[in-house]
Amino acid sequence: MVENWRLLDTGLHDAFYNMALDEAIVLARSKKLVPNTIRFFRWEPSAVSIGYFQSMEEEVDTAACDKKGIDYVRRRTGGGAVYHDRNGELTYSIIMNQDHRLISPDFQETYETLCSGLVRGLRRLSVQAEFKPINDIVVEGKKISGNAQTRGMNVVHQHGTILLKVDPSLMFSVLKVPNEKIRDKMVKSVEERVTSLERVLKRDVGFDELKESLVRGFEEVFGIKLVDEALTSFEEQTASRLIIEKYSTTEWNFKR
Repeated sequence: MVENWRLLDTGLHDAFYNMALDEAIVLARSKKLVPNTIRFFRWEPSAVSIGYFQSMEEEVDTAACDKKGIDYVRRRTGGGAVYHDRNGELTYSIIMNQDHRLISPDFQETYETLCSGLVRGLRRLSVQAEFKPINDIVVEGKKISGNAQTRGMNVVHQHGTILLKVDPSLMFSVLKVPNEKIRDKMVKSVEERVTSLERVLKRDVGFDELKESLVRGFEEVFGIKLVDEALTSFEEQTASRLIIEKYSTTEWNFKR
């Protein structure tokens, strides 16, 4: 029997809401108030997120972000600093019970399983995507998706990005680098190591087109049916609280 999962498309929101809502959904799932959920979202304004164990001061040029109107926030997951472009990226979250048949005690195996839905969705767009350990999806050896995962309260939370367009110069204008010479080398390195749907397919790919392909990919690989549903009042209220108490605070964002 095919499982029904919840599908959310929460659209454009700022970084603090996006991270708060992810945690709110995790809490709701841990209390069995909501089913397993896949969420798509975007960032307005554009933002930089850093991994849970990183230092904001070491990783992000916050003065440049302030000048450009770019948010910066700490994630609850690990990994490195990521620039989230409003018009160049679709972000997803998978929030599900840890004792599910798709979840292994091994993080590496679980990454590959959960990313396989993304891989299938991208292949439906004629993009020859492949999973690359530890947690990337690549096309012709170049990264098109990065992913992060954490577990707790019997819930697995994985989220990541799919690049529709990429602008390395803008990325490194808000991430800290030692000097201009190093910056130029890093920009060139990203251009050589990172790709996007626009570059691969040589056309613009719309967000709706990408989401539809990813939905079908998740359904086919996971053996599920994604059903459009709304947020619960618990999730909305919890997200609002977490924005104020956590994700918009200096204490959280500059805790390291």
